[in-house]
Amino acid sequence: MNWTIPALAALVGTVLIAPAAVSAQAPFPNKPVEITVLFPAGSSADITARLLADGMARQLATNVIVVNRPGAGGAIGYQAVAQKKPDGYSLVWNSNSISTTYHSGALSFNYEAFEAVAQALVEAPLLAVRREAKWTSLAALVADGRARPKQITIANSGIGSHTHIASVALFRTAGVEMVDVPFGAAQVVTSLVSGEVDAAVQLPAALTEYVKVGQLRLLAALTSNRDLAFPDTPTAHEQGVDVSLEAWRGIAVPKGAPKPVIATLEAAIRKTVESPEFAQASKPLGVRPAFLPADAFGRRIAREDAELARLIEIIGLKKS
Repeated sequence: MNWTIPALAALVGTVLIAPAAVSAQAPFPNKPVEITVLFPAGSSADITARLLADGMARQLATNVIVVNRPGAGGAIGYQAVAQKKPDGYSLVWNSNSISTTYHSGALSFNYEAFEAVAQALVEAPLLAVRREAKWTSLAALVADGRARPKQITIANSGIGSHTHIASVALFRTAGVEMVDVPFGAAQVVTSLVSGEVDAAVQLPAALTEYVKVGQLRLLAALTSNRDLAFPDTPTAHEQGVDVSLEAWRGIAVPKGAPKPVIATLEAAIRKTVESPEFAQASKPLGVRPAFLPADAFGRRIAREDAELARLIEIIGLKKS
């Protein structure tokens, strides 16, 4: 065969282009994956993210690194991940906070800046009082609150936090005027134990040890099902107050991530969350494994975003 100069040039071009094409089609993942956690190391969010990351690393056969980017109720972490390339290597340990931070004005974009990948677990906000408190049920606390409006103090993890919103939803639905006391998350339980406040709404991980040693009593779980860590604690709904505002956590990626990449991450999360090891490790943390695939998780986020917007407006925190 007689090769002409143009033909040789075309062949050389093909040879040079081919490696780049192969590289572009390299299977996902071919390098470490990073999960941004919106809260500090040692928090419930951090511990559960590391539990998930361990399982995902085994499924994906690559390192899954947890990075803490706390601050502004989650806004700092969301901003950091939203700016990343949408290639599936930058994940955020998403939660209801994507809606609360946006609707309260701390975040300039909403949940639509991300693609839902999968829900991993849920946590039940719990209403707690000191063991020696006179209230032994939600009904008793509600009755006292009606008799003494604006006299009973209820602590939460901060203005606009999930526990703050859950507390407001609970007592407004019950028709009771309580005094909300927003502490930093680390102060809530110690303030309750010391008697600075009358009651508190918190997630299970913050309460478990105090309940075990008998310092605190749980009056209600603010979720659709009884909490696995405290199965003897009735839900608010069982006690006549129709409120279910569980906290969920899952994985999201920046908008525009390829569908096959999302599917690969979703499958790794499913296998991790549905494993006996994950269930066993989750139980003492007071969280319930609750896998949802990308489409169902996305629908949940959108549905609850509207409800959280309404509650934030009731509290008076909705941005104008």
